[in-house]
Amino acid sequence: MGKLYGALLTLSVIWGASFLFIKILVADLGPWGVVFWRCLFGAITLLCVLAAKREAVAWKDLPFGMIVLVGFVNNVLPFGFIAIGETKVSSGMASIINAMTPISTVIVGYVCFKLHVRRAQWMGILLGFFGILLVMRFDVKQFVNGDMNGVLLVLLATLCYAVGTQLSKRFLQHLSVLVMSATTLLSACVISFFSMVLVSDEGFRMVSSSQTFVSLVGLGTFGSGFAYLLFYYMVKEGSAEFASFVTYIVPLSALLWGSLLLGEDITYHMLIGLTLIFGGIYLSTFQKKQSTTGKDYGYEQ
Repeated sequence: MGKLYGALLTLSVIWGASFLFIKILVADLGPWGVVFWRCLFGAITLLCVLAAKREAVAWKDLPFGMIVLVGFVNNVLPFGFIAIGETKVSSGMASIINAMTPISTVIVGYVCFKLHVRRAQWMGILLGFFGILLVMRFDVKQFVNGDMNGVLLVLLATLCYAVGTQLSKRFLQHLSVLVMSATTLLSACVISFFSMVLVSDEGFRMVSSSQTFVSLVGLGTFGSGFAYLLFYYMVKEGSAEFASFVTYIVPLSALLWGSLLLGEDITYHMLIGLTLIFGGIYLSTFQKKQSTTGKDYGYEQ
């Protein structure tokens, strides 16, 4: 259990720092530059692990169409939405909103995949959205300014994660975790490269400073590479429920990183709103986990 809790704590620190790295990188690389280099560093890391383990891959039998779709929905879009969102909101606030991913997964499962949703789960969904409103201090005027646009973009990212989780569970479950992670990240790398080229050339300023390079290593190699291995280690050696606890810790880690290194404010609205979101996550996923051992839910940053 010591190793499992060590992995849980390490993953929460890595994923919490990811929001900090995005905030640092987006100013130099632009949102789509951040997405491309993040995917590239992560894909290279996982391909190296794949080669080191000498895991046999039946490349001809891979469902490339679904891999590309999952890479687009589960990596390119949410990574892009979060990066753009962090140009408008703090890294800490982005991490709090991203904690809505489990609730978004329930909503997408109900709307798109006809999953049964219990009354307690609907209460959890409402509680989670109430928490988001509290984070925004119930200021409806923010719907027309940059702050609210940033919130909505990060919320869209959680919906993308939810759709990607459902697709990968239904169509890629026969692949090993390492093969699925490496191939979807690699496809996301190709897609995001063209997105970066079409939108702007900011993303080519990769090593303009040592801070940029270190942030890319932190975000790509660790946040999108080794983090996958830690997460699925916890699923395998512990349980999916245990691994999902990281969702509760990441926002706290991100708030501390943002406060210590970027001087971002931690307000009581954010803390109370985060508590309500946690309550909503519990209500909206607890009963479902009891019957499915939590495998319907995916958590990524």
